[in-house]
Amino acid sequence: MTLQEREARACAIIDSMAEKLREVSLYLHHNPELGLNEHKAVKVINQFLEAHNFTSQVGLTELPELQTALRGDYNDTAQHKIAFLGEYDALPELGHGCGHNLIAMMSLGAAIAFSKSAPEAWGTTFFGCPAEETIGGKVYMAEDGLFKGYEAALIIHPGGENEVGGTSLATHPLEVTFHGRSCHIASLTDSGINALDCAVDLYQRVKELKKIFPKGAIVGAIFTEAGTAPNVVTPKATIRMTVRGRTVNDLECIILPAIKEAAQEIAVAYGAQVEMHHYEPLFKDMRQDKRLLGLFKDVMTEFGETPRILPDDEADGSTDVGNVSYEVPTAQPTLQIGLGLEAHTPEFTCAAGSDYGLAQAIKGAKIMAVVALRYAMCK
Repeated sequence: MTLQEREARACAIIDSMAEKLREVSLYLHHNPELGLNEHKAVKVINQFLEAHNFTSQVGLTELPELQTALRGDYNDTAQHKIAFLGEYDALPELGHGCGHNLIAMMSLGAAIAFSKSAPEAWGTTFFGCPAEETIGGKVYMAEDGLFKGYEAALIIHPGGENEVGGTSLATHPLEVTFHGRSCHIASLTDSGINALDCAVDLYQRVKELKKIFPKGAIVGAIFTEAGTAPNVVTPKATIRMTVRGRTVNDLECIILPAIKEAAQEIAVAYGAQVEMHHYEPLFKDMRQDKRLLGLFKDVMTEFGETPRILPDDEADGSTDVGNVSYEVPTAQPTLQIGLGLEAHTPEFTCAAGSDYGLAQAIKGAKIMAVVALRYAMCK
C-alpha cells in the first residue's frame, strides 16, 4: 500500500467514526471534570478504545496522580511506536474552557486511524493524560518512563488561530512561609517578629530581581496567609509564586535559587524561620521537533489551515507536554476553532462544544494521522 493510499484510508476511517467521536467529545463537554477526578471521561474513552481493538489500561502505576491516566495500545510489540496524547480535565466554573474535550477527540481519532493504516512495523498508543491544568499528569508519566521507546508523541491544541512552532515556558510554582513571633502590636516589652514584614520584603525583593533575571522570566505572587488581626504582630505569613523561565536551566539554576536565597537572607535579618516548597511540579519548556513541525505545516496547509509559523523562542504559557518533549520527539501545533479566541474564557468553552469546533477537531484528527503516517513511512 502506498503512502497516499494509507493517508486516504486513515481519513476515511476518521470519517466513518466522526459521529461517534463527536458524541465522545460532547459527552466530555457536557460532563466537565476537574483534574484527578476525570472518571466519566476515562470510562467513555476506555470503552471507545476497546471497541476499536485497543488493549486498554486505566490507572497507570501506583501513583495517586495517575489513577485517572490511561493508555490504549495497538500492536504494542511492534518495532516502532507513535504516541498520541489525549487530555480531558476541565476548568473550575468554566468547564472545557481549554478545549480538552477536543484534544481527546482528535488524539482518539488519529490513534485509531493510524493503527489501521500504518505499516505492520508500527504500533500505536493513545495516552490519556490527566490534570494538565493543575499537577500535570504528563510530568509523572514522563518521570515514570512511560514515553520511552516511542518514535514520536503528537498532540494538537485548539485555539484562536493556526500556529506551528514556538515553545512553552518552564514553570515551578513556589510557596514561601515565614514564621515569626506573635505579640500585641502595642507591647512595650516585646516587639515580636513580624512574619508579614518578611513576606512583604520578599515581594519587594522579587520585584527588583525581575529586572536582572534572564529574558522571559515571569514571577507572579499573592499572599495566601497574612495574619488575622491588625493589633497583633503576624506570626505566620505565606506568599505563593508562579515562577516561569524560558528554559529549565534559567528557571532551576538562576531564577529560583535567587528567590530562595533572598527569602533566607530576609529570614535571617528578622530572626524569623522560613519554609519553602514547590506546590506544583516542574513543567519543562517545550522542545518541538523540527521534522514533525515541518510535516504539520505541510499537512495543515493541505487541509486548508495555513498556520502562522512561530519563532523558536516565542512562548505562551506552560504545559506538561514540555516534559514529554524532553523524552521523545514531540510537536503540539494549534488548530483554530474560532478566530481570535482566548483560552480559559466562557467564549472558548462555547466554541469547544460548537458544531464548528467539532468539525475542526475531525479535521485535526485527520491532520495528525497523516502527519504520523508520513513520519513513519519516511523514517
